[in-house]
Amino acid sequence: MTRVLVIDDDDDVRMLVRLSLERAGGKIVLEAANGPEGVERAAADAPDAILLDVMMPGMDGRATLEQLRARPETAAIPVVLLTAKVHPSDHGRFSELPVQGTIAKPFDPLELPRRLDDLIGRGG
Repeated sequence: MTRVLVIDDDDDVRMLVRLSLERAGGKIVLEAANGPEGVERAAADAPDAILLDVMMPGMDGRATLEQLRARPETAAIPVVLLTAKVHPSDHGRFSELPVQGTIAKPFDPLELPRRLDDLIGRGG
């Protein structure tokens, strides 16, 4: 079963992602409420993929991604950005980052598992 770490400072978003990925996607969901917690959780639990919020207080998504990529134990974990920023200029910035793709907020909870699988290259 695919294990996904959700790093997002919004409790409601984490809950919705958890319900979506567990119930509609059959995935195991791990959670972190901020960047530093997410980096440590990723290193300790070795998830199959990470859904990472871009805009978080303190250590934002970009800084969190840099920390994940800098650590040997987390460097190769596929990361998908979860973001409310979907302007064309943002897509250009995000395409430069070492991530598998982006999923825009708000998202369709029934489509989230399939979209994540498509981005990380796992069918179902």
